Amino acid sequence: MKKIACSLLCLLVSAGAQAVDIPAFSQMQAGAPVTGWSVVKPAAKVPDTVYTLVRDEGQTVLKAEADRSMSIMAHTVRIDLKKTPLLRWRWKIAAPVKGADMTKKSGDDYAGRIYVLFDYPVEKLSFATRAKLKIGEALYGMKIPTAAINYLWDNRQPVGTWQDNTYTDRARMLVVESGSDKAGQWVTETRDVAADFRTAFGEEAPDVVVVALATDTDNTGEQATAWYGDLQFLAR
Repeated sequence: MKKIACSLLCLLVSAGAQAVDIPAFSQMQAGAPVTGWSVVKPAAKVPDTVYTLVRDEGQTVLKAEADRSMSIMAHTVRIDLKKTPLLRWRWKIAAPVKGADMTKKSGDDYAGRIYVLFDYPVEKLSFATRAKLKIGEALYGMKIPTAAINYLWDNRQPVGTWQDNTYTDRARMLVVESGSDKAGQWVTETRDVAADFRTAFGEEAPDVVVVALATDTDNTGEQATAWYGDLQFLAR
């Protein structure tokens, strides 16, 4: 989570009440620039994951190719989870990252990852937690989210596994797919983000302010390829 830049936490975009469409890759042209999303890059020494719009099974999707690399494709938005708590997306991976290990910083790599960042007031955090965030920001040179959930396609942990991010316990990781059994095929996910927030943090969810995705292999030094379809927030 040190890789989320400060600017992602500050920009807000208004959203509709019943269904919120994140800018849809399916409505874009293969080979054209991605619109409505921003690439967030980590430290200059880390190569970027390459994101391109391609055709797959008759639709335009976002292809992510990581080679010892990391960059994030992010969209700023404001989502009222009381109105549209369900996040639906589809994704496909070529293979999991073999050396990934969600319990270690050196293994913080995933073939597929969806980030959801929340507008959680820093004033509600304990003094000790605020102090840890300040230290982390000083070490990594960027703002650390006050609350975030990562939905992961992991290599080994069982589906349903929760784990603190290795950089901060204010980012909670949830395995929604694991292993290679479904590699090479499209998988559709639907998550109740409001319910997941209650599980992760023990309280009602604030608004979502950033949705992002990443395929990253900078820690393990491996290669990974994934494809992402459209993301959408829906009412129950």
